[in-house]
Amino acid sequence: MVTRIASCSCGQLTAQVSGEPLRNSICHCLACQRRTGSVFGQQARFRRADVAVTGQSTRYTRTGDEGTSATFHFCPRCGATVFYELEEMPDVVAIPVGAFADPAFPAPTVSVYEARMHGWVVVPPGTEHYD
Repeated sequence: MVTRIASCSCGQLTAQVSGEPLRNSICHCLACQRRTGSVFGQQARFRRADVAVTGQSTRYTRTGDEGTSATFHFCPRCGATVFYELEEMPDVVAIPVGAFADPAFPAPTVSVYEARMHGWVVVPPGTEHYD
């Protein structure tokens, strides 16, 4: 079974996951662009039972365009987001793929909010597309 560790920049907050993601997606919404400081956010979703978190986190809850909320957990020392919880999916933990710092992490299979995608972004072939 595959085991991966996501971490903040200083290493104080970590999330160890077992197994493959349930979903690996990129989001082009403006909130994800602001949250990541990049042109999209990429997240992998895992079963909550397969995620072990260590360290302390500060939380920020944001309500999305559909009216549901996500609670982001970030390190109070370095500020890096390590995981988040989706209100509509209590048995799932989402982890920003960059927190794994693993260039071999699988490519995304879903791309959402493409109406807000930067024109130069190229989504991997075979990816599901949603505006």
